[in-house]
Amino acid sequence: MSIVSSEEVLVVPAQLLHRLGYFQGFQRETDRYLPELLRPEHICFRPRASVEHDPDFKQLIPYVIFRHCDSAGRPSLFQYTRGTGQGEGRLHRKKSVGVGGHIASSDALRRDSAHPYEDGMWRELREEVAIETACRQSCVGLINDDQTEVGRVHLGLVHLCDVTHPAVRPRETEIVDAGFRPLQQIIGQLEAFESWSQICLQALFASGP
Repeated sequence: MSIVSSEEVLVVPAQLLHRLGYFQGFQRETDRYLPELLRPEHICFRPRASVEHDPDFKQLIPYVIFRHCDSAGRPSLFQYTRGTGQGEGRLHRKKSVGVGGHIASSDALRRDSAHPYEDGMWRELREEVAIETACRQSCVGLINDDQTEVGRVHLGLVHLCDVTHPAVRPRETEIVDAGFRPLQQIIGQLEAFESWSQICLQALFASGP
């Protein structure tokens, strides 16, 4: 049995998003959505295989963007290409600026925590990349993209992580062509990126750093 078919992942009812205020694309009002989305009575863990094609539930996905600004204030972002061995086959060979993944039921058992989301986010980051620099992160928005097959069953929680040095490197072999690239270079190649990255880049950086 594969990991994807056997693991249980964190979800919320899609109807909750409609109750809080449905949106398509990027939403900056994190204070409006996050407290309710992460309330214990609204979340549950369900088999990933059963929710990957069930739009009645939204899988909560931390989507972490690493940013570095040089001494002149010029921003660069960590970007990579998804290999064919990563779990979500519908995103293979796409460029991305977001690092993260599913919150698993095992994250709820890691320590006495009021909520597994943050533990799961940092576990995913530790598995996928090595962060060899000081960093500061904050949640800056949400992504909902019901116009794609993947987006209909996922809800992205976007975190911007500012790093002191551009010292983030992949741990997984399926994260390829990885490294920091100038923001304007990335914006110029927008069509090569997965839809969530396109949404974030346009919402957060299209008008400047």
